[in-house]
Amino acid sequence: MKAKRKEKSEEKQHEPTVDGEETFNQLLDTLLHQKDELFEDTFLTKEDKHLIDALPEEHREPVRGALLKKGVLFKMLHGKLQRLSADYANFQKRVPKQTADSILYEKEKIIKSLLPVLDNFEHTLQNAHSAENVDILIKGIQIIYDQMLDILKSHGAEQIKAIGEIFDPALHEAIMQKTQPQQKENTVLEVFQKGYKLNGRVIRPSRVVVNKLQAEQTNGQISEQQPREEKTDLPQEQPNDETTDVE
Repeated sequence: MKAKRKEKSEEKQHEPTVDGEETFNQLLDTLLHQKDELFEDTFLTKEDKHLIDALPEEHREPVRGALLKKGVLFKMLHGKLQRLSADYANFQKRVPKQTADSILYEKEKIIKSLLPVLDNFEHTLQNAHSAENVDILIKGIQIIYDQMLDILKSHGAEQIKAIGEIFDPALHEAIMQKTQPQQKENTVLEVFQKGYKLNGRVIRPSRVVVNKLQAEQTNGQISEQQPREEKTDLPQEQPNDETTDVE
């Protein structure tokens, strides 16, 4: 038993390692000059040995050297492959846990940041009946609203600007049209539901009312661009605000 253990330990010493002190060429040179059975068993297979024995005497040594070189390369690559396979198996086990831990941490972080808002809502509701007037209650709700916006901003979320902006289909969703001559074409007039971005990406567009001018208003007033014609007593229609649902 001790002899077998000794042989195995010596065999391990002969196995090449990528990070060993000997370079590949030095190791190969050593192997080619060693002709003991231990080296033969380590780097030559049974098929290799049968092939060498079947060759004429003058061809055995060159073939033996080539097969030893092949055996050394195989051992080196096989050892490296085993290490890479083990690392990849550990990586596959580690990544799902890291991902789950990261998601759990982010959830916990967001919930903790929302708890103060919930506390303020609770205090406001408790004091609602004892409030001196409605203005004080509204002021408390406004503070909670601003606090909520600050928390969203801390997580990379922000409201999308809409009122007074030119309609942008990437940011806004038109649900209705109105006509207001004093405003520019496609100007957002009202917001039914505010939109939000998360780290610059739209997660919900703003649902808005868009200004839609009549054809003669968008093209300009013809009477101002051309010489005035004779006045007529025909009454002119005054532009009124019109509301049109967008299909």
